[in-house]
Amino acid sequence: MAEPRELGEKLESLPPNVRPDGRMLFGRHVSLERLDPKRHGRQLFTAFSADEEGAIWEYSTIGPFQSEAELIERYGALCARGNPLFYAIVPGDSRKAEGVAAFLNIAPGHGSIEIGYIVLGPALQNTTTATEALFLMMRHAMDDLGNRRLEWKCNTLNKASRTAAERLGFAYEGTFLQHMVVKGRSRDTAWYSLLDGEWPPMRAAFLEWLDEKNFNHDRSQKKRLSALTKKARRTMKR
Repeated sequence: MAEPRELGEKLESLPPNVRPDGRMLFGRHVSLERLDPKRHGRQLFTAFSADEEGAIWEYSTIGPFQSEAELIERYGALCARGNPLFYAIVPGDSRKAEGVAAFLNIAPGHGSIEIGYIVLGPALQNTTTATEALFLMMRHAMDDLGNRRLEWKCNTLNKASRTAAERLGFAYEGTFLQHMVVKGRSRDTAWYSLLDGEWPPMRAAFLEWLDEKNFNHDRSQKKRLSALTKKARRTMKR
């Protein structure tokens, strides 16, 4: 008699067939609105134009944009697909769109979703607001939509994105060589993921970091998010 083949873990229940619907996401410092290129276009073009050297577009698959009309047209075409589903990042202090991020590679039947297409205007970079915006998307993907796998992918040369993935608690899985051609250049892509069983301690790490008690009067942090997520990661097994 032939030995039984390994077929993978049998799931007791399948992932819920739930897709993101573009509902608004609210945090203490930021809200995320479903991107409307015509309504948010001018605000985003102004925010992005503050980066005079165009560094925010270096590793992006889109941009830079020479005009507001060009930005509206490109994001309009992407939004029309539905997958990716784009959000405008709106800080509470300015109440203007200063960045974008999207859910993409949305696969409800497999319980898998990716966060990507992240472009932050200079005023939003390296801020608590930007981190909270990404946390809101992560929490929505895992808690509200019931995904079992959250993905983050980036150009292997994009050190800032790779550092961000690790700071946010994602685990490196490997690199796809010659994965894409972007703007005429070959791209190797680093893959990161966060699994449903890993999410509860990561959620706790974010909530501890975002707590007002973790910040001094000058808004400097007492505990670093990277230290909290690294500590949470040490408790996990893969």
